[in-house]
Amino acid sequence: MYERLISQLAHVRVVTPRIEESLLFYKEVLGLVESSRDGSSVFLRGWGEHFHHSLELVEGPQPALGHIGWRAQGPEQLDAAVKRIEAARAGIGWFDGNAGHGKAYRYRGPGGHEHHLFWDVTRFRAEGDMAPLFPNRPQRFRPRGVAARSIDHVTIATAHPEKDAHWYRETLGHRYMEATVADPEANFGEFVVFGMTTVCERSHDMGLVADFSGAQGRVNHIAYWVDQREDLRRAADVLLDAGIDIEFGPGRHGMGEQDYLYCREPGGMRIELNSGGYHNYEPDFETVRWTPSQGSNVYYRNLKMPHSMHESFPPVDMSQAADNMAKTTLFV
Repeated sequence: MYERLISQLAHVRVVTPRIEESLLFYKEVLGLVESSRDGSSVFLRGWGEHFHHSLELVEGPQPALGHIGWRAQGPEQLDAAVKRIEAARAGIGWFDGNAGHGKAYRYRGPGGHEHHLFWDVTRFRAEGDMAPLFPNRPQRFRPRGVAARSIDHVTIATAHPEKDAHWYRETLGHRYMEATVADPEANFGEFVVFGMTTVCERSHDMGLVADFSGAQGRVNHIAYWVDQREDLRRAADVLLDAGIDIEFGPGRHGMGEQDYLYCREPGGMRIELNSGGYHNYEPDFETVRWTPSQGSNVYYRNLKMPHSMHESFPPVDMSQAADNMAKTTLFV
């Protein structure tokens, strides 16, 4: 069992080469609400989110992940987490925070991804005609587009999904919930091609997908939540009517038992929409292992995931991927 140091995934910083088109997508198609702007950053949140933002959007040359923001379980847990990070030689250092949170500690995970950890947050509460009708909501429900309620998870790319999952578990108390190992005919042994960790009751708030590019800090997708599975089907209509192609889905994953739908926003970043899934509160839950043929990715086992889903961001030269894969799987 591991001490709970982190309470939740709070936000992601996403880079887009087409800031105005991406912003229009996130607001009008996905249905996020703009909280504020600060310099080149635009901060957005789902209609049901109590924090200032779950998405920070900035302009850059390629679609990419800037950082992942996590809220600590409390001020004492923040200090304890920082000590563990520094003991693991992964710390970058403290900074004063931004519009959404106070003082935060920066660190880098084993796959090269930057994370920010903090306790003090800026809370959102609408005023005027958007003031909440119900006291447990941050605003009225005025659905627009998909009407995403909240951030669900982020899936990052790494050469060693299981090794990294163990690092996040041992260092920061993430629970390592489920994993997909290559099918036996692939001759990769027990190599994990996809792993899921969580710091809360969801099946996962962070995914780890195998990436043999040799690059560091890449991301596969970010995911937002809608309340009902029927909302996911409605989202498919919204996306198609907006001229956004559906890359994969709607369908259901075996891992996590969530219904899914994937698309790409105009800047190139992959967006997943989720609903359903299980909740698990066991501090000593043992990692469940799947193979793809058992339905880990496609619950109904009736179709193949499109090859494009293997692409992560920013795009990189994949010419050495086969050699890197052989070296990686040989020495796991």
